[in-house]
Amino acid sequence: MFEARLEENNTLFLSGRLDASQTNKAASALSAIQESGVIDFSELEYISSAGIGVLLAAQRRLQDHGAKLKLTNMSAHIRDIFRYAGLDRVFEIE
Repeated sequence: MFEARLEENNTLFLSGRLDASQTNKAASALSAIQESGVIDFSELEYISSAGIGVLLAAQRRLQDHGAKLKLTNMSAHIRDIFRYAGLDRVFEIE
């Protein structure tokens, strides 16, 4: 199961498993972010390449307007995936 909830200060909390079957739900949640925001991964167990693609699309959309996403509280495994893919140069990862 995957959940995405947007809270104050443009912080989007992701939980569960973000795979191809959940990309529409994730894209909908990310579309609510219209200026720089934070994605909190503390409850995210898994992210597929399709899930990463949704994050990249949101980052591109925001960058076109001078904004960006900051990714926080990633598990070591998810952080490694982003680092190996070179996505630590695309996103600010904390």
